Order: sequence, then structure tokens, then C-alpha cells
Amino acid sequence: MADATPTPPAPNSSRSNAALEEDVIERRTVRDYYIIVRERFWIALPLALLVAIGFAYVKSRATPLYQSTASMRIEKPETVVTSQQVVDTSINSDIELNTYLQVMTSATLRNKVIASFTPDEIKVLQKPYLAELQPGQSPPGVGSLVGGITVQAVRNSFLVNVSATHRDPQAAALIANRYVSQFMAYLLESIGGKNEYAVEYLQTRAKELRDEATNADQKLLAYMEKNNLVSLDNSVNIVSDRLKSVNAALQSARLDRLATEDLANQVNAFRAEGKNLIELSYIANHGTVPGLRAQLSELARTQSVLSERYLERHPRMIDLANSITIAQAQLQKAVELAIADLDASLAKARERELSLQREYDAQEREQFRLRDLGVEFKSLETAANNAKNQYAEILNRLTQATTSSSLEKIPVRPLDPALPAGGPFTPNISAITRTSILLGLAVFFGVAFGLSFIDDRIKSAWDVEHYIGSSLLGIIPDLSSLSDREKYRLALDQKSEHGSESFLGVYSSVKIHSKLDFPKAILVTSTIPGEGKTLVSSNLAGAFARHGKKTLLVDCDLRRPMLHRHFEQPNEQGLLTWFQAGAKLDGGPLATNPDLGIISIGPNCDLLRSGGRSKSPTELLESPAFTQLIDRLKREYELVVVDSPPLGAVTDSLLIAESTDEVLYVCRFNRALRKHIRLYIKALRQGKNEILGVVLNGLSSRRIEYYSNYRYYRSYKKYYGSSA
Repeated sequence: MADATPTPPAPNSSRSNAALEEDVIERRTVRDYYIIVRERFWIALPLALLVAIGFAYVKSRATPLYQSTASMRIEKPETVVTSQQVVDTSINSDIELNTYLQVMTSATLRNKVIASFTPDEIKVLQKPYLAELQPGQSPPGVGSLVGGITVQAVRNSFLVNVSATHRDPQAAALIANRYVSQFMAYLLESIGGKNEYAVEYLQTRAKELRDEATNADQKLLAYMEKNNLVSLDNSVNIVSDRLKSVNAALQSARLDRLATEDLANQVNAFRAEGKNLIELSYIANHGTVPGLRAQLSELARTQSVLSERYLERHPRMIDLANSITIAQAQLQKAVELAIADLDASLAKARERELSLQREYDAQEREQFRLRDLGVEFKSLETAANNAKNQYAEILNRLTQATTSSSLEKIPVRPLDPALPAGGPFTPNISAITRTSILLGLAVFFGVAFGLSFIDDRIKSAWDVEHYIGSSLLGIIPDLSSLSDREKYRLALDQKSEHGSESFLGVYSSVKIHSKLDFPKAILVTSTIPGEGKTLVSSNLAGAFARHGKKTLLVDCDLRRPMLHRHFEQPNEQGLLTWFQAGAKLDGGPLATNPDLGIISIGPNCDLLRSGGRSKSPTELLESPAFTQLIDRLKREYELVVVDSPPLGAVTDSLLIAESTDEVLYVCRFNRALRKHIRLYIKALRQGKNEILGVVLNGLSSRRIEYYSNYRYYRSYKKYYGSSA
């Protein structure tokens, strides 16, 4: 077995193998779609909620609209007309029906409807819009309030529905009924017949107008009684005259108050400055102040005369001084009394002004009230006069109409009047809720599957088999929690760590998928650095050695060798030292060649190091000596596992693949792009290499829980299917 040379695969072997396994290639299942959604759940869910809630919020904030529908019945066309003089006005074709429907929606009929509304009906139409008006803004016109209507013929029937929408349910019913009545009036005018329906219509309308005229008069009388209006013009004149007289008295009182306030301000100023209040004319001339001033002046003059004759202690001088003191005290009291009278006059002036102001305000309010009453009074009076005029006009037309039988017939009859709707038809919360839910689901799944379509990175077994077109050999969990010594020797040391079973699974898959007998060389490569090809190479070699195969692990990543570090060995001998020493293959076994420096790293497992680094290793890899070395190693070992550089970085792996028998491709979860992996695997297949499959590396325990069952099922199916 050691001397057996592997037979190279036929040129079309990979294609034939793919055809043989076509029936067992997995298709994307519900589980795969579930994984796609689960991977992007927290991206798709917020976006879906944002769109759904935003849509529902915008739609639910729409102005509520009410819809009312009135129906009309089309006369069934008669089948036999025996006289040519009879005018057949029944509807006999779709063209005639569409003509009537277009008349219903025409601008002419709309203008008739707008002109037919009474002031009270206009208030009903304007009612929902009054709360939105800005101060001083006029209500919208009748034309904008009527809007449009929907006229629809009921399929397979002789019925026509007239629907109107409005913010107020009563207004919607009013508009729909008015369209029907005005359309009937239009038919009467256009056909020109004086048949029974015309007379009936005129009689009904005359009764309605008579009731409207009576109600308008009663409203006007009740309004006059409620507001005590016998003659509105006389009441306005009386209030106007009274307002003028009160205004004149108010101006006079205001002037008196200002004068009194000015005098009080002078008194306060004299007090504040310490001046003699007697200097003010008001104080000097008030009450007893003039007499006391004269008396005090006379006493002062007498004291001056007596002071020349007597001393201060003389009885007459003492009496005179006492008299002066008493006079001064009386003068001070008189001044204070004058000030008190001034304050009382000021308070009285203010009270009178305030009273007149209140009277003026009351008269002004009464004038405003009468003005407002005048507006409403004129409106009621105008409405009463209009109702009387319309009643008189309809009576005149009724007297001109005849009740004689006529062969002319109106082809349409009112059926059911429109009634106020019990609730708005928009916004329809249930419909908005359903639409929001459907929109949210569409956004949720659209984002999830859209990101899956955009994201070209390798993620699942389905990506491996569908996009890359290769078999999934196994799934390796994330081993970042283990040290380098532990995770690179998991299979070799036969430890029961959580990742060792995964490498044994890869070992089983490699045996199942391999079509070549031992000895052979397996190349392990990847797309970009950091995908775990060295980890897979080490543990794959350890797994085969663990099962009794004499295995050699070769570090062919000559630009960035790593195996010697992971196995804690120096890198002084290896491929580069052997090639620089002349690439000799003669002599004894290669395991003892000092230039190669092959060392044992475990039972049945040896390591061939790189022997240093090289910036241009292609000279070695393209030389015949390298191919001869691999062939010679296959004679001494049952399995040679070659760890190579990533294909996306350099092309060294393609050169190494020419000297190996099979290729194992390593992909790290969510790292390399599917299109690049597919491109490099295609290049390997064009080099006539047998692709064993892909190992998916670096999945967390949460993700591997979903992918592992798929892998075991697929491996089971492949294994037993090939055995069968």
C-alpha cells in the first residue's frame, strides 16, 4: 500500500460525481428560511414595527369622513310600443344609463345642488369646519363643502346608488338626498311632461315649502319675543341716544376727577417737601382757615407791640402767647379738615366716574347685542321671505300643471333616501390595522430576505451546497475560549472538549467523500486569512492519527508559517532548509533527513515545518522536487495533510494543489464572500483536483444548534445512500 500511486481522477470525474449525487443535494427548506429570519430578526423587526406603526398612526390621524347613500330605481323598459306618437323614455341601453350617470356627476347638476341649499342647511354643512377657523377667517363656501359624489349602477339590477361623503353625517345625507331631488327636477325640466309624478312632486314640494315658510315665521316671532324686540330700529336709536348722553356725563366726571387728583397731588407734594400748605389756594380759602389766619396775624402784631413794653414773663405776654398757640392749633385742625374734605371729594369723583363707566359699558354691550341680534334677525327675516317666495312660486307652477294622464314617463324614481351614518367610514381602524399588520409582515420578511440576498457572506449549509456547489463536511464551533495548545491538539490528545467531536465528524465526512485509497495527500486551504484552516489541518491530521493512520502534517504556508508556534516547536529545519540544501531525496527515510527535520507531535502523527519564511516561495512550489517530495512522503506516510496559504491572498495553494490528491476547503462563518469561494473552488476543479467539500468554522453554540442537525441528516443520507 505504501508504494501504491494514486490514480488521478478522470477529467470529467467531478462532473460525473455531481451527476451521481444530484439526487441527494439538499434544497432550501423551511428550516433554512427560519434561520435566515432568525439571523436578521432584530434588524427586520424594528424596521417592520416602525413602518407599520407609522403607517397606522398617519392613517388613523386622518379626518373622519361620513358616507351616506341614496338609491334610485330605473323603470323597467317596456317591450311593446304600439304607437309611433308615444315617446318611449325608458332606459333601453347602457349608453342611455351612462348618460344619466354622467348627468348626475356633471357641473350643471352640481351647481343646481349648491344653489338649492337654504341658510340653515348651509350652517349644517359648515358646522364641522367652524372649530378649525382662525380668528377673523370666514367659513368655507358651499361649493367646497359639497365636494363630489359617487354614482354607481348596481350590477345585475335596475338600481343606482348615489353616495356623498362629508365630515358631518347629517350633511352627507343632506347632500346625497339633494342630488337625487335635483336630478329628478332636472328630468322634469328636460322631459317637459306634466304627468302624475310631476303633479305629485309639485304638491309634495309645495307642502314642504309651506311648512318651511310657517317655521321661518314662527322662528322670527319667537326670536323677537325672546329678545323683547318690538321694533329693532327704535331700540337701536334709543340705546344710541342713551349711549351719547352717558358718554358726555362720563367725560365731565373724568375731568372733575382729574382736577381733584391734581389738587391732591399738590397737597402730597407740599407735604413731602415740607412746605406750608397755607400757600395752596384751596387750603387757604377752605372753611375757617381764612379767619384763623387773620386772627393769628392780629395776635402776632399785638405781641410785637407789647414786646417793646413788657418782658416775656409779664402776665399779658404770657396770655398773648397762649392765645397764639391756641390759634395755631385751630389753624392746623382747619388745614387737616380741608385735606380730609379733598380726599372725600376725590373718592366721590372716582366713584361717580366708575359708575358712569359701568353705565356706559352696559349701554355699549346693549348696542353690540342689538347689532348681533340685527344680523340674526335679518337672516331669519330673509329666510322667512325666501320661503314665502319659493312657496308662492311652487304654487304658481302647481296651478299651471295638469293632472291629465300622459304617455310620457320619467324613467327614474327615488327609492331609499340617504340616512345619517352611525359612524365614519374613514379612517377604518380595522382596515388600517389589517393593512398595517400586512405591511409590517411584508417589511419584516422583505428586509430579512433582502439582506440575505444582499449579504454574500457564507452563513449556512444551504449556502455551501446551493451557491458554492460543494458538500458540507462539518461544522466547527467557536473555540476562542480554548488556548492555542488545547484547540490545535483536540483530536490528537483525544480530549473530550466541546469541539473535539466536531473534528471527528469532519474526519468521518472526509472518509465518506474521499474516492481515493491511502496513501494520499489532502490540501487544506481557505479564501482569506483567519478562517481556521490551520486549526482544521491540525485536528484533521490528529483525527486520522488517532484512528491508526500514519499521518504527516506539512506547513506549506511558507510566507506566514504558524504550525510550529501552535505545537511549540522551533522552525529551524523544514521545507525551505531542505530546498536550500539541494532538495535531496536519496538516502534513508525522509523522517530522518536532517534538512527536513520532521518531528513527532503525537502518536502516529509527525510535523514537517516550513523551515523559515520566504517572500517568494513559488520557486520551491513550482519545482519538480516539491512534487517528488510529496510523492515520496506518501510512500512513507498513509496520509499527508498540507496546510497552505489562503487563496484570496496568494496563488501558492493552486501550485500546491497540483501535487496533492484532494482538497478540503475551510470557510469561516460570516467572513468570506460566497462568490469568491465559488471562484476559487472552480479554479481548483479546473486544476483537476478532487474537492472533498467545505468545513464551516467559527459558529457560536447558538447558531450551531440549528445547523448541526442539518449536517448530521445530510451526512447520514450521503453515507447510507452511497452504501446502498
